[in-house]
Amino acid sequence: MTRPEASDAADKAAWAGADTDAEQAAVDVEAGTVEGDVVEGDVVEGEVVGTEVGGDGTAADDGVEQPIGGATDGGAAGGATSELQAQLAERTADLQRVSAEFANYRRRVERDRQAIIDTAKGSVLTELLTIVDDLERARAHGDLEEGPLKVFADKVHAILASQGVESFGEEGDAFDPAVHEAVQDESEGAEPVLGTVLRKGYRHGERTLRTAMVSVR
Repeated sequence: MTRPEASDAADKAAWAGADTDAEQAAVDVEAGTVEGDVVEGDVVEGEVVGTEVGGDGTAADDGVEQPIGGATDGGAAGGATSELQAQLAERTADLQRVSAEFANYRRRVERDRQAIIDTAKGSVLTELLTIVDDLERARAHGDLEEGPLKVFADKVHAILASQGVESFGEEGDAFDPAVHEAVQDESEGAEPVLGTVLRKGYRHGERTLRTAMVSVR
């Protein structure tokens, strides 16, 4: 017959062993070393909650959809393409702006260069007008009918004509105060005309080299 003391001792040992096994199981669960169908989990109110492992050793699908890598990569590629297109459009606009600025600069330089040439040419032609005035006075006295002086006068007039120089200011022309310098005004009507031309005027293209000195009637 078992003694009460022995029975109590056995029960205590059994309870002690059970407590030890439970504690060891909890430690194994936390460490992830539990063998069987549960590989990892947490202890919730004394129960082990984990993920079941299939027969092939892979975790079973828990019903949570995972993001598709292809869709993410496609979105990133689309964003990169849009950024490249924006950069291309910006560079194209910059190139067009620079091209327009260069074209305007080239036209401005050409216009300024031509203006300088016309100014220099006009200055030289204006100096030649004094010689033309002397030749006109000699012609009025009949000195240019023949001889070397006539040849010289013809050459001077040919040079002026080749450079586009034109004379203006003939008797009977309409009076224009912009190109005619009136030294005497005898006009009575609303439309005055040129009387005596004391000195002819000359123009070179759109530029007036010298105004005509006239009387108005």
